[in-house]
Order: sequence, then structure tokens, then C-alpha cells
Amino acid sequence: MFNWQFSQSCSSSILKELHITVKYFHDCLYILDGCFNQLEKFFVNIDFIYNQSSTINDQEKLSNMKYFSLTCEDATLKYYELIVPLLHRMSNLESLALYLMVSNHFMDERFIDGNDLKENIINHLPRLKKFAFNIHSRTFFLNEIYLPSNADIRNTFTNFKDNQIVCSVDYSQREKVGQCHIYSLPYTILFYNNITNNFPGGLFKSVRQISLCDEDPFEHEFFIQIAEAFPYLKKLRLTNTQSQQHKHSQSSKDAKKKEYPIIKYSHLTELDLFLVHNDYIEQFLDLTKTNLSKNFKLSVEYKSLRLVTDNFTRETTRMNCSKINNIQFYDRISTIPEHFQMYFPRMKYRSLLSYFDINYSSR
Repeated sequence: MFNWQFSQSCSSSILKELHITVKYFHDCLYILDGCFNQLEKFFVNIDFIYNQSSTINDQEKLSNMKYFSLTCEDATLKYYELIVPLLHRMSNLESLALYLMVSNHFMDERFIDGNDLKENIINHLPRLKKFAFNIHSRTFFLNEIYLPSNADIRNTFTNFKDNQIVCSVDYSQREKVGQCHIYSLPYTILFYNNITNNFPGGLFKSVRQISLCDEDPFEHEFFIQIAEAFPYLKKLRLTNTQSQQHKHSQSSKDAKKKEYPIIKYSHLTELDLFLVHNDYIEQFLDLTKTNLSKNFKLSVEYKSLRLVTDNFTRETTRMNCSKINNIQFYDRISTIPEHFQMYFPRMKYRSLLSYFDINYSSR
């Protein structure tokens, strides 16, 4: 991790390409403050983007810069104040990649769409030939008379040449928040966050980590789509407190019920089910619905896991639970039944007493 406070003597007059991860946007500005004055290609991953007081020169033109890529998974409020002015300094830029989550300050502030990208970025970079982006923008809304639709956002990209653009818009009536996800194809980054029921679909072979969240329930068909869209998925985080409306079981004797394929996650290593209805714990652990890979980590509330597995005795969840080699419980517990270890045999070599700070009971 780069730390500018301890690296102020770091410089080079011959370095032309740099790939680096830094903690703050401030570190990025320091690198561009004459330390590498011949830099032409700069690929930076930033943990946090916000204002920091400094004496760094953030006005000088970066005329040598031709290729610039910026990635930040954490949401920033400073897109217009920090990121856009930085790009304006790169007047000779030929290739640009932006992967961002942007939260807006004010009510009814517009999403970042094609018009915004043209007005604030493209029109200021006359030599730009390639522009790849993946931008989530979130804004509060009070005026429900006009809320941009997917088609409205898509129309703002009409004049984008040689680019396949995907747009997805969602609104939370409960929280009065809207989110807009725009990205260019091909999709090359490792994560895809904040997926809702409005997920546009596609095939994302590069993605290894996703998060799912919605105010409406996720049904089995949705998870089929997710498994097909992300064939090499390793980490999945789900947030949804709404009960599924169309529950099913492959073991049901009701011939009239529609049969669904069992979903397979062949590469999943981490499954995070924190703020979820118990239906989703069952969705992933019930072998008649989902077949999970061996040796994965589960993060869940103990009381919910105990209910879904019928106090660690249910047969349809036993097989997937036997594949778990690590569990993180979000709630505090004092005792677990003795047969817990039998239900999670891959954890038998772990000291559960010390790991969970709990005692066994015969219940």
C-alpha cells in the first residue's frame, strides 16, 4: 500500500507506466505532482476518495498522460469535486477507464448518465479514443413526477460511438433513493455490486464477487439467472428481508408444482447471508434447490441457521452444510448442541470452543 507521507522522496524521470493501489485519493494526487513527470500510463486502485487538506499541486496539466484507469469500490461523494477536475488536467488522454460508485449530496440530483459523461469528461478530452466505464450513481429523490427510466438513461448514450452500453435503474420507495448503473462492454472487472431484480443479464466471466440487494423478494428463477451470468463466482453477499413468494421443493409430491433446476455454484468460496429472510438461507442450503461447492465460508446468524436446519437435523440441508469449513455468526451465542459438529464435519478439526467462545449442550 502506497503512503505518500513516507514516500515523498519517491520519484522517477524515466518511468512511463505505473500500476498501483493506494489508500486515499490524496496519494494519487501526490504521485501525479511531478514525481513521475514522464508517466504516460497510470492504473490506480483507490480505497477511499474524499477531500484531504494538502499542499499538493492539483492544477498543473498532465500533458504526457495518455492512458488512465481509476478504480474505487467504496462510494464517493466527491466525483465532481475531485475526479472530474483531475481528468480535465489530462488533455492528451487517449484511453480512459473509470470504475466508480458515486453518491450525490442533494435531493433530486441527477444520475451520472451519457449526458453527464459527455458534458463533464468527453468534451474536455479531445484526443480520447477509448472510454471504458462502470459507474454506480445513487441519489435521493422527493419528486416522483419524473423519475428517469432505463430507456431514458439509455437514450443519453445515443451518440456514443463504438460502445455497447448497458443501463439499469432502480428506485427504493421506502428509502427515497434511486440508483443507476451504467457500464460499457466488454465487462472486465472482478466485481458486480448492488444487483437487484432488474438485473439486465449477460455473461460475466471476469466477475468473482457480487452483492445482491432489493426491497422485493428474490425468487428461485432469479438465482438461476445469477448462476448462469457469473459462472466463476467466488464471493456472494445477499441482503433481502422479504419472504419469497413462490417457494418450491423438488421433493414435493404435488405434481402440479413447477419443477426448477437445482442451481450449482461450482466455485463459490464465501457466502454472506447477514440481513436476510430465512427463506434465502434455505434457498442456498437446501440441496433440492442449490448445490454448493466444497470448503466454503458461511456468514449468517446462528438463530436463523438453527431454525432453517431444524436444530441441525434437517436432511435436505445436511449435504450443503457438510461442505462448510468456516462459519461466521453475526449474533452472540452461548451454547450449541453436541451434534453440531456432526452436521458440519469439515469443521471438526477446528476448535469450535475457542473459535466461537461457546459451550456445548445436549439440547
